[in-house]
Amino acid sequence: MEKIRIAVRKFDPFESTLQKLWDAFCLQNNIEIEAEMIPLELHDLYETTITKKGLKEGKWDIAHLNTDWIYDAVHEKAVLDLYSFIAENPPENYPYGWHKSLLHLQQLDNGTFGLPFHDGPECLIYRKDLFENETEKENFKKQFGYELSTPKTWQEFTEIATFFNRPEQNLYGCIFANYPDGHNMVFDFCLQLWTRGGSLINNKNQICINSEAGIEALDFYRKIVNNKNAVHPKSREFGSVEAGLAFAEGQAAMAINWFGFASMAEVIEESKVKGKIDITSLPSDSGHKTASLNVYWLYTIGSGSKHKKLAYDFLRFATTAESDKLLTTEGGIGCRKSTWKNEEINTLIPFYHKLEMLHENALTLPQTPIWPKVCEFIDHMVLKAINSDIPSAQLLEETQINIQKIE
Repeated sequence: MEKIRIAVRKFDPFESTLQKLWDAFCLQNNIEIEAEMIPLELHDLYETTITKKGLKEGKWDIAHLNTDWIYDAVHEKAVLDLYSFIAENPPENYPYGWHKSLLHLQQLDNGTFGLPFHDGPECLIYRKDLFENETEKENFKKQFGYELSTPKTWQEFTEIATFFNRPEQNLYGCIFANYPDGHNMVFDFCLQLWTRGGSLINNKNQICINSEAGIEALDFYRKIVNNKNAVHPKSREFGSVEAGLAFAEGQAAMAINWFGFASMAEVIEESKVKGKIDITSLPSDSGHKTASLNVYWLYTIGSGSKHKKLAYDFLRFATTAESDKLLTTEGGIGCRKSTWKNEEINTLIPFYHKLEMLHENALTLPQTPIWPKVCEFIDHMVLKAINSDIPSAQLLEETQINIQKIE
């Protein structure tokens, strides 16, 4: 029997959504083709689709790729340009149904190489039941001399995390995702850099992280993640998914993570914090603006697929307003404005409408062929920082030298 193969980012809500969508698509179109959906971790997903040429050679028809990888995928000729398909038969309300920040990263070399699948910029997720508790507010003011509210500065973030750190109750001040997978700690470093007025790019459009803001960012980050009086002790073992699940189990007062994990904690059955959480912008250094990071997931079609038209028809189906809403109710994050503003969704997840606010402050990572290698260097640098006493200035200088060698 003929079948279509889909490389899926391993995450229960993605897997359940894709299966439901494929079943509905086949039923609606009277199609009897099996979809073989293989859930894969980040590293394995990149390797099988791009490094091992799975998309280019037709081993995969459809793949979830994130926007960090799309530059590589396009220049390896791994993914299909959807421009002509879109021109002939566009997705529902394309492009106006999406925020502009979800459409530009996949547009390269005058082509369009994917459709938005799952989104949710980085934000501060917090336990509003703790922050709004009168006793907590009173005790916090006695201890720190100011009103308890969501932290506006990183100094306040540290003090609030310390205040809520109660290991005897299995409650910790905050959770980080410190597992060295080339993503989480890189993103955390970027957020620390941006919220101190720094940039990843210098005035010659070269990647440059060796700056005063870079030193301040790394100094703060290595200090906070090693602060046993503020941080969940398993942070070093956590990727973003594990950190999100720990937060949903009520193990922290705050987390810096993707919006999707706040949403997940409102919809999954095992969540112990339903109705008790909210999200807000990240803190920043005094005198600087908040920032968020926008890395989103795409539906892409393999350039070597033997089922290109069928794959595109499914992508159109999977990105309708109804399908986007389904992804959200399953625990993912819909990308359409209609989902963000949907009354039913905002009843289920009261802070869902705040996605638009996050996108207004969302920055993106540089689109350059060397970025995956730069990611490795930054990941290694941050890991070294949190596991050693080597000065941040030295680590940044060494990393910058490595970056310049590949530029």
